[in-house]
Amino acid sequence: MALASGALQVVIFPSFRYYILAPLVLVPLLVALAAETDRRKQLLLGTLAGCVFWGGTCYWIYDVMHRYAFLPAPAAAAIFVGFFAAKGLHSGIFALLAAPLLRRSWAIPGIAAAWVAVEGTHQYIFTWLHLGNAGISMATLARLAPWTGVYGLSFALVMMNVAVALVILRRPRRELAWLILLPLLYLLPPVPSQEAGTETVRLIQPNIHPDELLEKRWTRRRAAEHLARMEALSTEAGSQYEPEHASLVIWPEYPVPAYYFDDPGFEFFMTELARKARAHVVFNTVEFRRDGEGTATLNSAVTLDPDGNLISHYSKINLVPFGEFVPWPFSLFIEEITLQAGGFVAGDQVALAPVGDHWLGTFICYESAFANGVRKFVAKGANVLINISNDSWYGRTAARSQHLSIARMRALENARWLLRATNDGVTAIIDPGGRVFAPVPSFREGVLSGQFNYSSRMTWFSLYGEWFWWLSIALTGGLLLLGLWRR
Repeated sequence: MALASGALQVVIFPSFRYYILAPLVLVPLLVALAAETDRRKQLLLGTLAGCVFWGGTCYWIYDVMHRYAFLPAPAAAAIFVGFFAAKGLHSGIFALLAAPLLRRSWAIPGIAAAWVAVEGTHQYIFTWLHLGNAGISMATLARLAPWTGVYGLSFALVMMNVAVALVILRRPRRELAWLILLPLLYLLPPVPSQEAGTETVRLIQPNIHPDELLEKRWTRRRAAEHLARMEALSTEAGSQYEPEHASLVIWPEYPVPAYYFDDPGFEFFMTELARKARAHVVFNTVEFRRDGEGTATLNSAVTLDPDGNLISHYSKINLVPFGEFVPWPFSLFIEEITLQAGGFVAGDQVALAPVGDHWLGTFICYESAFANGVRKFVAKGANVLINISNDSWYGRTAARSQHLSIARMRALENARWLLRATNDGVTAIIDPGGRVFAPVPSFREGVLSGQFNYSSRMTWFSLYGEWFWWLSIALTGGLLLLGLWRR
């Protein structure tokens, strides 16, 4: 039954997308916990469910480690097993918290709070899909996102799961009274309605595979041809893609080596491109910061104005573990999954780019998985969100669709348009309601030209961040102490 719960959690996300099953995914595990009093076995049951979930959704990690970290297949498999075993322990801890709460009359809110309390801890190790992400397409449930972030959706879904488990266990009907909270969702404002944009953006998807660089096929001639093509796609020379002039041009994060601050030739090229495009240009570069202690390598996003002047640059704060840096002691025998020599270091502050009276908030790739990290851009004043990403490492797996689903939640939480440019998909425009417009197909060069709006509206989540997570931690602790006192 624990294994079944893990499998059900897998199928509610891409590439299966049976999100309608989300109110049932924890039911088998909860019923199993009700029949088990041994604390060690409760931990084991929860861990098994978590292992299946993390192994089933993040199966692509093995191929990334084997193909791009250059690990032999057995070593890559060992790292993958270690990954989902470690992440599975989170679910094991949830099981330890849920089992005693399951026996109480307050099981529904208590277990929901315990789930959210544990779910929020993923951000400190490796975070990806939350249970609440399955509710992004559920219009009523999605109303919670601007208020509580993704955590509120997780809470509501777990409430439903616990209620079903209690019915199966033939618990008194009065214990289901907590479900009266769910109809209150209709009192919340609906998800922002679809609206027409007035600003035009041009998102570039170059479709460059990292194997070109790994196999030494990225010659000077190939690089020159590529930049000429990117110029054509970014300016009026590529006008077949664009019905009107774009005020904003966005390049993705992608594996082509670009050193804006250290390569005068590339700096001149980007300056001239901004002038030809007559637009603000956002692009990715590798940045080196040198001080008395050495050189730090950063993954940065740069914004130029229509005259080619540098107006902002932001360095990625939330780096990909085993991707842009390798935690010790793994660094002794594993290379980071990047084509940049040497590991990256994290940036230290959020930076916005001014565009007239508005501000752009650009975050990089994996940072979309951090709800509070993206929120900080809006809290600081970003009127539109930009996500530049390179998902080519994932190959033809569900990871790129999962990543898009995560980005949709960030747009909904903050009621902001989100402009997403990727190397080889999925490039898309996401509106404040989390809707996706005209995505460019994966593994294809293309340009997505579309409209968006700037917004200054602040959601409750944008203002107060992860308050609901902290409330869930406090509620879980309080109910467990109350249960112990009553015993």
